[in-house]
Amino acid sequence: MSKVKAFLKRKDIVFSAKRYFIDAMSAMAQGLFCSLLIGTIIKTLGQQLNLPFMVEMGGFASAMAAPAMAIAIGYALKAPPLVLFSLAAVGQAANTMGGSGGPLAVFFIAIIAAEIGKAISKETKVDILVTPFVTIFAGVLVSYAIAPPIGAVANAFGTLINHTTALQPFWMGIAVSVLVGIALTLPISSAAICHTFGLVGLAGGAAVAGCCAQMVGFAVMSFKENRWGGIVSQGLGTSMLQMGNIVRNPRIWIPPTLASAVTGPIATCVFKLQMNGEPVNSGMGTCGLCGPIGVWTGWVAPSEKAVEMFNAVAISPTAMDWIGLLLIAIVLPAVLTLLFAWPLRKMGWIKEGDLKLDL
Repeated sequence: MSKVKAFLKRKDIVFSAKRYFIDAMSAMAQGLFCSLLIGTIIKTLGQQLNLPFMVEMGGFASAMAAPAMAIAIGYALKAPPLVLFSLAAVGQAANTMGGSGGPLAVFFIAIIAAEIGKAISKETKVDILVTPFVTIFAGVLVSYAIAPPIGAVANAFGTLINHTTALQPFWMGIAVSVLVGIALTLPISSAAICHTFGLVGLAGGAAVAGCCAQMVGFAVMSFKENRWGGIVSQGLGTSMLQMGNIVRNPRIWIPPTLASAVTGPIATCVFKLQMNGEPVNSGMGTCGLCGPIGVWTGWVAPSEKAVEMFNAVAISPTAMDWIGLLLIAIVLPAVLTLLFAWPLRKMGWIKEGDLKLDL
């Protein structure tokens, strides 16, 4: 057993929830952002501006989503170069065999292939042949075995959430908004979760509402401590920056979470806000304005997932659509969070300095 532990330590193979479900999942979201998400934005801009080369450019970027996710996961697991580059093929295989639930298959299979590749790396004199072969062979073999059922489960669960939200928009609006918003602030990836389960339509709109409530809420609530740097870093970056402060005083999380519980059902029941862009946008909030951009791209060019799930079609957004998006994404999160924070400050639950960031 001691020899096994020594081998795993030498290969930097660490079986831990943090490495797999925080580090790897967060990296997977970055891979998605640098391929599918930015590709979708570029493609949509090209379509709206009638620039064919931008449409083609966006298509190239979007097509690389699966390899980008797998390579990003390998990077988070500190895979050596030959393993890292071989994961491109593994990601493509897992995503293809996983069908519409492919991203979840990529997540698990890329982890397995990366760890196997790390174990064999530099153990032979022909490493340049053996390591890529073993990594790809193991990854594709595992893909044949588990990608289809993983993809089916992810797709079924995502379909359940999407259709249940459509049938029960009030209660599901609250649940989706609160849970996805919390996931965004936690050191896990709400974007990867939304993409994995394909959250679009009203469920996607509720997810956008929850994420925006956390990001904008923390940004305005901490303005006294963090000023404009906090507005930019949290409002356009991520509310995850507050995790250290949340650990020290969990009560600071109450106002933006309550705000998400209000904006979620307003989004689903009042404004009928649907996020029919790429599902990854549902979990991005105001990070780079990706959540609102996803709503806009869903209006003008619905994603394949939205078309598959709800037969979504392009629309010409009305003034009420834009007003609803502005209220849900920015105005209501800011106002409601400040309102909910006020009595907590009066009670001494939130004190000056509790939200201070080292920016």
